[in-house]
Amino acid sequence: MAPNPKTPVDASAAGPMLRYQKNLPKLPVPALSETLQKYLKSVHPLLTEEEYKKTEQAVKEFEAPGGLGQELQKRLVARAQNPEIVNWMEEWWNDQAYMGYRDPVVVYVSYFFAYKDDKFRRIPAQRAAAITTAALEFKKLIVENKLEPEYAKGEPLCMDSYKYMFNNCRIAKKPSDLAASYDPFKNTHIIAIRKNKFYFIDTVHNGVQLNTKELEQQFQRVIDQAGDIKGLPIGVLTSENRDTWTDARDALLAANPLNKQVLEKIETSAFVVCLDDLTPKTRDELCRACWHGDGRNRYFDKPLQFIVFDNGRAGFMGEHSCMDGTATCRLNEYVCDGLARNLIKHGNDSIRSNIPQPQQLTFITNKNIEDSIQVAEKDFDQLIANHEMTVLAYQSFGKNLIKKFKCSPDGFAQMAIQLAYYKMFGTSRPTYESGQTRKFQRGRTETSRTVSDESVAFVKAMENPNLPNEQKIAAFRAALKSQGQYMATAVNAHGVDRHLFGLKNSLKQGEPKPSLFADPAYAYSSHWYLSTSQLSSEHFDGYGWGQVVNDGFGCAYMIKNNALQFNVASVKDLEVHGKKYIGGTYQFKQCLEDACNELRDLLMTEVPAQAKL
Repeated sequence: MAPNPKTPVDASAAGPMLRYQKNLPKLPVPALSETLQKYLKSVHPLLTEEEYKKTEQAVKEFEAPGGLGQELQKRLVARAQNPEIVNWMEEWWNDQAYMGYRDPVVVYVSYFFAYKDDKFRRIPAQRAAAITTAALEFKKLIVENKLEPEYAKGEPLCMDSYKYMFNNCRIAKKPSDLAASYDPFKNTHIIAIRKNKFYFIDTVHNGVQLNTKELEQQFQRVIDQAGDIKGLPIGVLTSENRDTWTDARDALLAANPLNKQVLEKIETSAFVVCLDDLTPKTRDELCRACWHGDGRNRYFDKPLQFIVFDNGRAGFMGEHSCMDGTATCRLNEYVCDGLARNLIKHGNDSIRSNIPQPQQLTFITNKNIEDSIQVAEKDFDQLIANHEMTVLAYQSFGKNLIKKFKCSPDGFAQMAIQLAYYKMFGTSRPTYESGQTRKFQRGRTETSRTVSDESVAFVKAMENPNLPNEQKIAAFRAALKSQGQYMATAVNAHGVDRHLFGLKNSLKQGEPKPSLFADPAYAYSSHWYLSTSQLSSEHFDGYGWGQVVNDGFGCAYMIKNNALQFNVASVKDLEVHGKKYIGGTYQFKQCLEDACNELRDLLMTEVPAQAKL
């Protein structure tokens, strides 16, 4: 879609990628009354009448003239208008949602894409080399600021987060981690990990980038050099609680000055290529292997890890702290699509004879570090054993048929998830859907609250066998409309959650907590029993992450032309409000399939005969 002419081009921008950047609007602060009314509307379907009255009272007190709510709003507006602050939320959000978060990044923060098979590249070194060449091409577009900006409905989106993609690393620190960025021109190397051993591969030799054949040779050398014996899994330390990893990292640095050089080579690398000795066969196995692997052949603090398995299958794992999935989805789509359609320039097939061997990076350890590694292995294995993940690859229909139903494909998927949850639990509970706010400077995400009075009426209608189809369809369309309206406000930064987050952060030390924030409904309504998000690519066979609360599900979904895919994750022995659901992910997957089938059968009654063909 053509860019919106309302956004002026910055003639002084460093390149096409940033031509709108300076002129994007700043993240707004919605009107207080607007947010509070929207908040009441969003909690209404989740509360009893008595609970709702208490929440109404708390909102009234908060909004009262001369009350604390008005004062907090003033402070927040002043912060947003401060010319020295680009985005009023950025610093608070990055610290509280990511850098200050101390649970392990793997399972709780990171996410993955699983690629479809590449029939022309079955050999691991060959596939790793092709992926690397494509990723380096994308890196070049970014560092030269030539990547075309993204647009949503004609409006350019913020491209700032791309600077956190290549040559970056999350650094473990107390009380809050750091985001480190390194010179992408100076650091032309990547890191390969094989059998838990780290290898330094410079992608440039004598001023010329290695072609795909030369990269293939380097990856094969790594596989050969690593042999069959596994090394000490230093990488597993990055799967630990962040404070524990901080201590272990400090111990590594103190053990020997050479360790600092080794860590720097890993942290400054463009990205990591994990050459796993696993051979995932099923879709579920592939997704789990991309999600976390064995925890050892990884460096979880790197924002980009491409994973290639011994059977030639492949995928990607992202560290989430500075960059959301829309940016890495574009990178992975570029890699997969470019390779599938032969758009990537692989260079000639000749291999220069004087390319140096990959250099193994060796840490010098002591008993204290080795003990920490053993504990980290045990912690990781326990964490993974306590999680389930499964994929519903629903092949009956996708976007093409949903559009014949005259409804939003995303809204359809959201209602299928709501119906599935109601089927399993007999109630509706707080649901998070990610909406991007990248039309604003350094915008990231806002919560779209899916549950509404209309969505609750819809799921109840669907489960009532006595209601006629017309009433069920009417309830479905009303729920869709409500979901679409909330999402539209969310992407315009007028949702409830980030504004309330900002108001709460505007409290000064020692100030009393307003009853709005002490009200149980406030915590409950943002306890995400369902954490959902959509990113779609015809080239992915899986995409997902873990649940955000232990009595809930992570539900990532893809809407393809002729298929739907739901990736469901939760703890193994799911307990929700005192009731146990053994194999809960698999139950939920079945409910999702049933929900999709029922919605299809219902909506097909409306589709004219010729459109069904």
